[in-house]
Amino acid sequence: MLIFNNTTSSSSNFLLTAFPGLERAHVWISIPVCCLYIIALLGNSMIFFVTIIERSLHKPMYYFLSMLSVVDLCLTITTLPSVLGVLWFHAREISFKACLIQMFFVHAFSCLESSVLVAMAFDRFMAICNPLKYAAVLTDMMVLVIVLVVCIRQVLFSSPIVVAIQTLSFYGGQELSHPFCYHPDVIKHTRFNSWISSFCGMFLQLYMNGTDLLFILFSYVLILRTVLSTVTPKKQQKALSTCVCHICAVTVFYVPMISLSLAHRLFRSTPRVLCSTLANIYLLLPPVLNPIIYSLKTKTIRQAMFQLLRSKCSRGLHVRGLRESCD
Repeated sequence: MLIFNNTTSSSSNFLLTAFPGLERAHVWISIPVCCLYIIALLGNSMIFFVTIIERSLHKPMYYFLSMLSVVDLCLTITTLPSVLGVLWFHAREISFKACLIQMFFVHAFSCLESSVLVAMAFDRFMAICNPLKYAAVLTDMMVLVIVLVVCIRQVLFSSPIVVAIQTLSFYGGQELSHPFCYHPDVIKHTRFNSWISSFCGMFLQLYMNGTDLLFILFSYVLILRTVLSTVTPKKQQKALSTCVCHICAVTVFYVPMISLSLAHRLFRSTPRVLCSTLANIYLLLPPVLNPIIYSLKTKTIRQAMFQLLRSKCSRGLHVRGLRESCD
């Protein structure tokens, strides 16, 4: 559990910030923020639950989609306590250990989402460029192997950052730019030269997220080449329509992430309120929009959701009727 309170800060604590300069409006700001959190929690839970229940969705594409939903759920839950703590109770202070734990999970789940998007790009590449080998390559065992490799990769690359930060000494009571702990923001307040640690963090982020993005772009270059080589426009449209949701998910994830990273590392004079807004967009936008995009654009997901809701409603009416007949 994260440990934060609103008492006077000590030497080993940090002060979280939601929206600098808008402290009096925190209660009103919390209303849309809470709505976004509710949408993210309900939407991703629904997609994960539907994927497990509905047997027609037991396919590699939907396995990866359910994994994306789980990652978005975990990322949302990781930042939820500190964000609402600051907005509702002005609980700004967070201990160094709690900050370290939150930072590890924020970066681990963020990088994990990037890797899941790569796996989804590989799925689309196989489905469009090598449809005859799709079933033979992307078996249930292969999907499980991909998931394990992705998870192990995040632990191996996220742990050194936390271990390195744990050995550093920080100025106590420093204000962070976000309502959660973020590596480029925390590392500014070290007593030693923060450039080395910041450079290492940027290198790992470029290595992991950068290589992921390059792989996604390369996959879509091959997909476009295959699609454009087909003769009929209907087949081209059908092939590209299966990639629309994934392209939206990639855009929603990478654009805020790159903007926030540049704001912290390259543009030192960026206003704090802008950094805070970018951080909230970065962590809230993908979990909120991904379920909406996939439920609206993917017919099978939409039908499975309606069927699940219909069965729940009919079951509730049936139980109510039995109770009334018994009475």
